[in-house]
This record gives sequence, C-alpha cells and structure tokens, in this order.
Amino acid sequence: VELKRFFLMNTIDASLRNTKTSGEINKLRSEGNVPGIIYGGKSETQKISISKKLLKNLIDKENFLSSILNLKIDGKDENVLPKEISYDILTDDPIHIDFLRIVKGSSVIIEIPVNFINTEKSPGLKRGGVLNIVRRKVELKCPSENIPSELVVDLDGVDIGHSFKISSIKLPENVEPTIRGRDFVIATVAAPTVIKEPEKPAETEEGADGAEATTATGEGAAEVGEAKDVKGAEGGKKETDKKEEPKKSQPEKK
Repeated sequence: VELKRFFLMNTIDASLRNTKTSGEINKLRSEGNVPGIIYGGKSETQKISISKKLLKNLIDKENFLSSILNLKIDGKDENVLPKEISYDILTDDPIHIDFLRIVKGSSVIIEIPVNFINTEKSPGLKRGGVLNIVRRKVELKCPSENIPSELVVDLDGVDIGHSFKISSIKLPENVEPTIRGRDFVIATVAAPTVIKEPEKPAETEEGADGAEATTATGEGAAEVGEAKDVKGAEGGKKETDKKEEPKKSQPEKK
C-alpha cells in the first residue's frame, strides 16, 4: 500500500465581492457566478465569487473535496481546500461554496480516497473471492504542505483471507489517521458466499402430479356415488309413498 501526492493543482479565477443584501447575491447568481468565502489562518474571512461554469467542471471531477485549489483572486494566489458546497434544491446547481485557507505550518483534517489497483492480478479474486471494501476514504490529519492525493492498495498476488489495515500504509511524516487506538481495516479479500439450493428430482414431481390426479379421480367417483345413492333413496321413497297410499273401498253391490 502506498501514498500518492498532488503534483498538479487546479487553478481557478475568483473575484472579491462586496454584496451585502440577498438581492445583490441573487443578481450575482443570475449573472452566472457563485458566491463563496475563504476562511482560516490569521487573515480575515474573504468574500469571493467564482464562475458557476468553471466550478461545476471542477465539482464533476473525482475527489473535488479532497483537492487543493489555487485561487487567483484579483491577481493574487491563494491555496485553498473546498470544505462545503450548497446546492439549489430544484436545479442542483451550486449556489455557495466555502474554502479553507491553506497556511504553511498549519494542519488540516481531510478525507483521502482509497484506490484499489490490479484487481485482475489477484489469485483470490480469480478463484471467486470478493473484495470487501470497508472504507473508501480514510480521514487523516495532515500538514497543509504535505497532503496526499490518495491511498493506493495493490491487489497483485493477494489471496483469499488477506486484509489491509491502516498499519500497512506507510504515512508521510506528521500525517496520522484521526481514528486512534485501533488498527482499523480498510478492505479484505473474502471467500465467496454463494449457496446453491438443491434441485428437486423430476420423478418426485411426476409422482406428485400422479397422486394429485388419483386423488381428484377418487373424489369425482365419490361424488358420483353419492349422487346415485341420493337418487336411489328418492326413488325408493316415492315407491314407498305409493305403496302406503290407502285404497278406496268399493261400494257393495245390492
């Protein structure tokens, strides 16, 4: 596991602003700019504005909130770290941004992304193992002049059961994780957990169908038998009624 540092710094133009009312800020936004502030260090907080188009292009880049920017404010350079962005709830456009001023000799707390490489060269993953990522970013306390861009985890030759902990990463001098007192895990290569359900034999299914058919036939036959018994009983009753009907006495001949 290794660290990569920033070699290129994005530069963006900014202007000082003197807006005091919400109407003035709305006018600034309608002209295609985003208001923001720069704070930190011994200098006073500065009110600035940035082109919304340029800012959106930077936000779309990966790890924008972990990147140091160089702001050119009316010709003067200022190194800053994006800290918070507010968005419009309808358009999702940025409407305000806060920057932390980077002062030499000071420390900043920042989340550094973890980048996993050479997954195709891992014997464990080739055999069906799973890369279980516990932390995609690690929060570090860094000197302002020594902020890494990413943590790189190399999976070349890594087999099932291997785990990457924070202790396996060689951090630069005076750079330390904000979580102290435990060697936390960043990722592991775990065994596959797919469980196949047993398939039912075809004969058992056919036998079940036959049993259902036999049961249905038996029930039908029983119903027919019951119907015949009812008819027979009704017929017998009619005959009995006829037999029991009293005969009329014929008049005697005189």
